[in-house]
Amino acid sequence: MLLSAQDSLLLIVDAQERLLPAIHQRDIVTSRMRWLGEIAMQLDVPILITEQYPKGLGYTVSSLQEIIEAGRVVEKTHFSALKEQTFRDVLSEYNKKHIVVMGMETHVCVMQTAIDMQNAGYQVFLPSDTVGSRRPTDKECAIERMRNSGVEIITSEMAAFEWLEKSGTDTFRHISRNWLK
Repeated sequence: MLLSAQDSLLLIVDAQERLLPAIHQRDIVTSRMRWLGEIAMQLDVPILITEQYPKGLGYTVSSLQEIIEAGRVVEKTHFSALKEQTFRDVLSEYNKKHIVVMGMETHVCVMQTAIDMQNAGYQVFLPSDTVGSRRPTDKECAIERMRNSGVEIITSEMAAFEWLEKSGTDTFRHISRNWLK
């Protein structure tokens, strides 16, 4: 199944300041998150952001500030965002069936949220270059487990091209000018 911008919501899970220093390849992960978030904004794909106990872990990383301002932030304490009533209420307002999930840590909050959402009937897509964990083996095992649970494993470029659908449009020309970020 291919993504559709009209049917999609971009979910950023717990990309928080105090987690970031320990994340393997954090600069690559945050760069790809920012890039896909900027494309989502240009294509009017709604953005929902979770923060796990921000008093302890800090707020969403400042490099995503523009995306934070365009999105909606929901605090949580459960590892799976879907276990939070506030999150479920906000999510239902969007009425989207394709959920593109990115964030930290892949093997904890990202995985538990993605699997719960898949089991709840959402079609979940995980751009593997937009998620991070402290240890590469945790990330790899979590991606495999999500794949086995029906989550579609993709890349940020796959998501962008599927959302765009075709070249030759003003939106495509605007986005493609900065394609190789």
